Amino acid sequence: MAEIFKNLPKVRYEGPKSTNPFAFKYYDPDRIILGKPMKEHLPFAMAWWHNLCATGADMFGVGTADKSFGAATGTMEHARAKVDAGFEFMDKLGIEYFCFHDVDIVPEADTIEETNKRLDEISDYIKEKMAATGKKLLWGTANMFSNPRYMNGAGSTNSADVYCFAAAQIKKALDITVKLDGKGYVFWGGREGYETLLNTDMKFELENIAMLMRMAVDYGRSIGFTGDFYIEPKPKEPMKHQYDFDAATAIGFLRQYGLDKDFKLNIEANHATLAGHTFQHDLRVAAINGMLGSIDANQGDLLLGWDTDQFPSNVYETTMCMYEVIKAGGLKNGGLNFDAKNRRPSYTHEDMFIGFILGMDSFALGLIKAAAIIEDGRVDNFIRERYSSFESGIGAKIRAGETNLAELAEYAAKLGAPAMPGSGKQEYLESIVNSILFN
Repeated sequence: MAEIFKNLPKVRYEGPKSTNPFAFKYYDPDRIILGKPMKEHLPFAMAWWHNLCATGADMFGVGTADKSFGAATGTMEHARAKVDAGFEFMDKLGIEYFCFHDVDIVPEADTIEETNKRLDEISDYIKEKMAATGKKLLWGTANMFSNPRYMNGAGSTNSADVYCFAAAQIKKALDITVKLDGKGYVFWGGREGYETLLNTDMKFELENIAMLMRMAVDYGRSIGFTGDFYIEPKPKEPMKHQYDFDAATAIGFLRQYGLDKDFKLNIEANHATLAGHTFQHDLRVAAINGMLGSIDANQGDLLLGWDTDQFPSNVYETTMCMYEVIKAGGLKNGGLNFDAKNRRPSYTHEDMFIGFILGMDSFALGLIKAAAIIEDGRVDNFIRERYSSFESGIGAKIRAGETNLAELAEYAAKLGAPAMPGSGKQEYLESIVNSILFN
């Protein structure tokens, strides 16, 4: 097989003082952080769709990047070339995992039978590459948002025929995920939502989405899938309102329909900010509910109101992300998937590598600083002290559920006016984070 990314060597760690654009400054995979190697804290994954498929096309213009990799696009030859490019790319960056949608890895045919034959062929080739390189599948999924048939969603569609077609895609995507020993399967409801309630039966659509997910779980378990199913929350775009709006909404949906034993959340940074939250907020909500599964590592542009899927560069954000991940005990089956794409003017193969180096270094530095905040202890100690009134006396009885309103009212009457709560000291805590980040 001919080398695709010629003149681009394996990317290695050279340290913070390096000026080599094709070297890691902070990602040192074997460095021990809090008792385990950095690469175990940071199971990075390559998103097939952005890295090997996206050319920079947008609503105002065609693509700028050549992702043909020496083959005619839209052919099975091109599908195989993307496999070759992807595995060479992961090898040169030391990335262990990848993620895919079904139609990322093969061009969709006129019939689902022909598409499935193509998926069988290319997944055989991917499996050969995995055996030869040790690369692994983090998660698979089906694209049920790009084709016009999904204009009203897949599970939320008004067409029973479209619903059945979506089920067929999910079945095959699960087959491929199990075949490639994937650790997870994701539902991103790109069009599971509505534009107007004037033509929408919301209860009907939510019930149908839940039934489709339940059937996916039942089928997946029947063929030996032991990994996690994920919902990836997003509030809007392409639909005006999507049913998996944010982490809290998705968790409520899962519990309402009895899916919470099989599903966790795949949290994306850019989706959290579109919902009006911080990335850290949705991670915390998922974690405290026992549903932090995996992460799509990217960032958005807060001056733009859409999903820009940029490579992460904001170390404040990556630090607080890794703070939440460490506090949650790490990602069990999940990883850090770079659902990120180069900016349209960054169109060369070199730019693909530089984008990943930026993202990997940003998360590595975030990990280093998050561990330092935890080891420093002042933030955790402050939080414990802030709630210390609930550790004894009436506070302890409240926490233990050993009191009632009448007793609390009697206590309050004897107390008189309570003292002001202790200061939140936000500025003090932010200064601690700054001192750790920049010292």
